[in-house]
Amino acid sequence: MELFDTHAHYNDEKFDIDRDNVIQNIYESGVTKLVNAGYSLESSKKAIEIASAYDWMYVICGISPNDISDTKKQIDADLCNLEELIKFENKTNKIVGIGEIGLDYYWQKDNKQMQQYAFIKQIELANSLNLPIVIHTREAVSDTIKILKEEEVLKKGIFHCCPLNKELIKDAVKLGFYISFAGPVTFKNAKGANDAVDAVPLDRILIETDSPYLSPEPYRGKRNDSTNVHLVAEKIAEIKGITKEEIADITYKNAMRIFEIEN
Repeated sequence: MELFDTHAHYNDEKFDIDRDNVIQNIYESGVTKLVNAGYSLESSKKAIEIASAYDWMYVICGISPNDISDTKKQIDADLCNLEELIKFENKTNKIVGIGEIGLDYYWQKDNKQMQQYAFIKQIELANSLNLPIVIHTREAVSDTIKILKEEEVLKKGIFHCCPLNKELIKDAVKLGFYISFAGPVTFKNAKGANDAVDAVPLDRILIETDSPYLSPEPYRGKRNDSTNVHLVAEKIAEIKGITKEEIADITYKNAMRIFEIEN
C-alpha cells in the first residue's frame, strides 16, 4: 500500500531538530509521495531546498492569506519575486502548484480586501504558469466560492484541509476542485465529518496531514508528520464503506492526476 500526503510543511521550524530522520521514516512507512507546502516567499524557498534532496517529494509555492503584505504595491512585488523563484527553480518540474493561497477571516479580520486581491493575483499567476492552486479557506467560505466563480482557474486545484462544510464541498466539486481531508476528520468531536466525506466523489478525494499541525486521533495535540496520513485514509475508508487499501490507491491516483506527476 502506497500513500500520498498532499500537504505538509517540512519547512516548518518544528522539524529543525530532526527533519532528515523524520522524512526518512515517512518514506519507509509507505508514504511514497508528498507535497511540501510553502506559505510565504521564504518558506517556499525552503520547501524547494528540502524537496531537492528527495526525488519523491514535490513542492507548492505561494503566499497564504496570513502572510501577505499590507499594500497592493508590496503584494505585487512579492508575487513578482515568487514568479521569478518558480520559473528559476522549476526546471525539474518539482513545483506542482501555487499554494497555499486563499482567505482566512479567522486570524485576519481587518485586511479582507488585501486577502482577496492577493488570492486573485495568485490565481492569475497559476494560470500563467499552467499550475493548479491549493486553497486555504477559514471562516471565508462565501467569499472564497464567489471569487472562484468569478475568476477563471484553468487547472482547478484543491481545497486543502477542507472545512467539514457540506455546502462548501458541493460548490467546490461542482466547480471542478478536489477536496483534501486532514486530521480533523478523525476528531471525536468533529461535526459533519460523515456528511462532508460522503459529499465528495471518490475521483475528487485526497488525504493530507498538514504536518506539523492537526495530528489525527489518537495523536491529537502532538507534532504531526506524514506517517499519520494512514489514519486519515482509515477514517475516510470507514465512512465510505470501503477498505483503507482502496482509499490509499484512489487518493494516490487522484493526487498524481491533479498535480500531473507522471511516475
